[in-house]
Amino acid sequence: MSSKEIAVRVANLSKCYEIYGRPQDRLKQSIYPRLRRLARQPPKQYYREFWALKDISFEIMKGETIGIIGRNGSGKSTLLQIICGTLAPTSGTVETNGRVAALLELGSGFNPEFTGRENVFMNGAVLRLTREEITARFDKIVAFADVGDFIEQPVKTYSSGMLLRLAFAVIAHVDADILVIDEALAVGDAFFTQKCMRFLRRFMETGTVLFVSHDTASVMNLCKFAIWIEKGEILQQGSPKEICEVYLQGYYEAQQGRSTSTRLRKMKSPDKPSPRLKETKDQRLEFINESNLRNNLEIFKFDQTAASFGKAGALITNVTLNGKDGAQMTWAVGGEMVTLTITAHAKQELHSPIIGFFIKDRLGQTLIGDNTYLSYSTNPVHVRAEGTLSASFTFKMPVLPKGDYSVCAAIADGTPQDHVQHHWIFDAVILKSESSSITGALIGIPMEDIQLTAEHENDYK
Repeated sequence: MSSKEIAVRVANLSKCYEIYGRPQDRLKQSIYPRLRRLARQPPKQYYREFWALKDISFEIMKGETIGIIGRNGSGKSTLLQIICGTLAPTSGTVETNGRVAALLELGSGFNPEFTGRENVFMNGAVLRLTREEITARFDKIVAFADVGDFIEQPVKTYSSGMLLRLAFAVIAHVDADILVIDEALAVGDAFFTQKCMRFLRRFMETGTVLFVSHDTASVMNLCKFAIWIEKGEILQQGSPKEICEVYLQGYYEAQQGRSTSTRLRKMKSPDKPSPRLKETKDQRLEFINESNLRNNLEIFKFDQTAASFGKAGALITNVTLNGKDGAQMTWAVGGEMVTLTITAHAKQELHSPIIGFFIKDRLGQTLIGDNTYLSYSTNPVHVRAEGTLSASFTFKMPVLPKGDYSVCAAIADGTPQDHVQHHWIFDAVILKSESSSITGALIGIPMEDIQLTAEHENDYK
């Protein structure tokens, strides 16, 4: 592999901080070890070591968008600071090929006493732009930031949203080769977030992006590859869907203890989805030919071996899609009424059970979903040990673009804010959209009526 094809190479990267229990220990560390070495005695250490990063290695190819996820304190920001050159590593190396533009923290690199204009020129210079280049792009930067006359005011008078907009506007106009973003988009309003997303998608066509976020939906939507960092180490790396799902499992296990219903994740081959429900070829062709709707969805049966996690106080035993007659469906069409039924077996007593589902696309992005909590929050359904629970959700099936989809189902006990996750099963049921009129949107709304009319001036004479 040519080194010219690599945008970022991180090799055996580690970062250690010295943690002192008392202020005087810092002074002792600066004096006593030297004296002991002069006396030919082994030096004494007055601090404890905290390794923010431990032996991190990966490569990012030019044009790739990589997502990094992890909980607070996992070392994500430390890693990005070292990649950007604002922090020195304890050991290991980082190589970058191209100009790096970074938005690591809100307003990082801004002088609060300087005006917006002065900070634009200062940040542009840091990013190796000449004054002439910054002047030529200044109007576009101000227009992108949309801070108006505040561009001539000290940035200490800016709101957090204004500060974010100006910082992002600068890095959006420096012609960077590598863009590093650390949780920056969480502060902006909806309009600015959409503007940033449009810029990111254009940049991703040719540039390299290193994207850190707690928003797993954004990681799955934007990134082609994901890395999960925990306690300074890479726990797992792979497809964004796979990594975000195991990250979700890790989050719950950190709160409620290790899962007892976990099944090891098995990467399914696209050619070998969950087993089909029994159906003849003639029935399948007859269904497609007779359907007067434009979205045909094949439904595979419940896969009890799908990857899952939870405390196993209750287990999901079946997930089905049923038609108006109550019969289990092997095919559906976008726009028809369906009932999603989730059946669970309680192995222990549950006082406030919650059953819910998501329908996700092939990237793991949630399209629709709901749960039973709001409907039964004032009158919870109590179930004794060895009892059975059944939840049903009736809705109009959305119109789905061609491709593969999955139903994720879960059962918990408690409230949305405070609960024990007993069984969360990924890809419980696979849906395959064979034909669709939708091409650009994630889902389509089944239309009751569409009309097109025209009026002409002569019609009123």
